[in-house]
Amino acid sequence: MTEVNVKHIDAFSSIPNKGNPAGVVLNGEDYTEEQMLTIATAVGFNETAFVVSSEVADFRIRYFTPGHEINLCGHATMGTVYALRMNSLLEQSDFTIETNAGVLPMHIREENNQLLITMQHAKPEFQSFSGSRSDLAASIGLREEDLHSKYPIVYGSTGIWTLIIPIKELASFDKMNPVAENFPSVLKEMPKASLHPVCFEVRDDENDIHARHFSSPYSGTIEDAVTGTASGVMGAYYKTFVNKDTRLPKTLIVEQGHEINKDGRVYVHVKGEQEPLDISISGTAVYVKNIVVEIE
Repeated sequence: MTEVNVKHIDAFSSIPNKGNPAGVVLNGEDYTEEQMLTIATAVGFNETAFVVSSEVADFRIRYFTPGHEINLCGHATMGTVYALRMNSLLEQSDFTIETNAGVLPMHIREENNQLLITMQHAKPEFQSFSGSRSDLAASIGLREEDLHSKYPIVYGSTGIWTLIIPIKELASFDKMNPVAENFPSVLKEMPKASLHPVCFEVRDDENDIHARHFSSPYSGTIEDAVTGTASGVMGAYYKTFVNKDTRLPKTLIVEQGHEINKDGRVYVHVKGEQEPLDISISGTAVYVKNIVVEIE
């Protein structure tokens, strides 16, 4: 048996056991793809990240859910960068990472005695949802009338696809009860996409968007506490569908995780003189503990 050291880092919070937990394996080169999946399954977080070498960037990150490899993960990227910095393996403030969604610029700075990590996202894309609104609402435990009629339900991506579902009222978020096995039949265009309900009524007045994030049943997890990639695409959604007259550059603050006692905050930066918009996110992270996983 081989012992694998996995660092438990909580992203988008400075308080341990809040925000979104990620597993980080700094010596990813030592493991095969099959072993990476085994490790991610044993850790059980929504994502575990593995640092490997890159010929086109400063380093590469591979991301695994307990079910499969994914192209990009915001909170696991934040966790990985934090872990590298914490272990004196990353000295520079500006660097690039290779992901399956492309090479992305990163920036680190100290602010209020915290490490603030900024992550560039892939260019935003949207695709129409043509499924049943009532079936979609039922799949997260709501009624069709709970959905917002003013804003469109669309698939969005800044590196990984999710279905953005505008909700009328904040109170609906406590009532949500996802039935993940029904997601693929509702999401006919993208059966493996996740669901991202959002609301413009917020718990904290200084924030702009409230959200939850329900995982694809293929991922092996149920809910993502605070979601970096989906928050990023919400910046483009806001400018494209909610307030076209928003003056850029603009930073939106997304709050998420309250319903599962994992609240955190993502800063979403929207820039660009023309389409496609330029999207990046910022957040902090905190070390929680070391996890030892045994594999054959």
